[in-house]
Amino acid sequence: MPLAEQTPEIRHQGAATPASADVALAPLAQRSSYPGGSSAPHPQLLRVALLTGGGDKPYALGMATALTSEGISVDFIGSDDLSVPELLTNRQVNFLNLRGNQNPTTRPIQKIARVLAYYWRLVAYSAGAKPKIFHILWNNKFQLFDCTFLMLYYKLLRKRIVFTVHNVNAGKRDSNDSWLNRLSLKVQYKLSDHLFVHTDGMKREMISEFHISKSKISVIPFGINNTVPNTGLSSAEAKRRLNVSSDDKIMLFFGNIAPYKGLEYLIAAFSVLLKKDRSYRLLIVGRPKGSQSYWNEIQRTIGNSNIGDRVIEQIEYVPDEATELYFKAADVLVLPYAQVFQSGVLFLGYNFGLPVIAADVASLKNEIEEGRTGLVFRAQNPSDLANKIDEYFKSELFTNLENTRFQIKQYAN
Repeated sequence: MPLAEQTPEIRHQGAATPASADVALAPLAQRSSYPGGSSAPHPQLLRVALLTGGGDKPYALGMATALTSEGISVDFIGSDDLSVPELLTNRQVNFLNLRGNQNPTTRPIQKIARVLAYYWRLVAYSAGAKPKIFHILWNNKFQLFDCTFLMLYYKLLRKRIVFTVHNVNAGKRDSNDSWLNRLSLKVQYKLSDHLFVHTDGMKREMISEFHISKSKISVIPFGINNTVPNTGLSSAEAKRRLNVSSDDKIMLFFGNIAPYKGLEYLIAAFSVLLKKDRSYRLLIVGRPKGSQSYWNEIQRTIGNSNIGDRVIEQIEYVPDEATELYFKAADVLVLPYAQVFQSGVLFLGYNFGLPVIAADVASLKNEIEEGRTGLVFRAQNPSDLANKIDEYFKSELFTNLENTRFQIKQYAN
């Protein structure tokens, strides 16, 4: 199927489908140099190095599965977190644990040593790597180095570079953009042989702001996250474990806590709702990303608004095996984002059949069928968000939640 004809419903374990991975890599295969002089090998002869970020198991595992299902061999550059049976038992995957332990609680000096050791191993691996195609899923800690010197090193080694761009310009999103950041990103995009983005909006931004040829960019919709454990845990039992009443109306905010996530708008809407109905509960699950000051301000707002007794905070990294507890205890997922192109949390929610109330930003609303999988509100508008939350809990989406969850799972799969 041509890439342009794919729809958001085409998913495969959080990454491109096997078909889309095969099609997207074909142009690179045709331009690569292969033994015997063949310029357009069958996909089975392809070997790809998958350079992961050491985490993001759903996307990395999904991509590896997609590629190997098409007969493509993969050198998987991973970490302890990604050392899972699905990869270790796959005969077409050469798992290389170059990153090791990625524990975020490690002391700063140990983190620095760990990162430097990884770069050394990566450079050494690349020098003798058999794959002619390097597929970068995430940049590493030193963004400027990755975008420029590391990319030039790969090109000197005559590697063809594919780059999955999850955020066209994270600096712009996080309000810390600079000319140096934009320049380094432009260098990386220009040096890449092909680029994957998740939405048409991301493609347009890459063309307009970085002057990348549209023929060099393919849109691969973000996939459903079905690698997180999903046991027989019931919603009632999940609520009991969190010590919340079955009568509570539970909203979930999940993931990194950062300004672009718009948590302050949800807090403001939540405060309005509690003035009328104290049965609302808010679960905030995740950890601060970047500066701690944003989360500190959120906590001050909660404390000053007299809503603390209705908020449950789980401010830490949540491992995969603990994730389902929150998605099954919740009655709705809320994505109050101020700026974003796509959200992996949305598709994680769909995997558990959880309805979503999301801000109307970028193409996020295109992933939501209003009245069927959730509702959309005006971004950065707490009043409209409060109205949508009230509307949701009065609708059949909530009153018939068990059936709604089933229908969303069917929709997602």
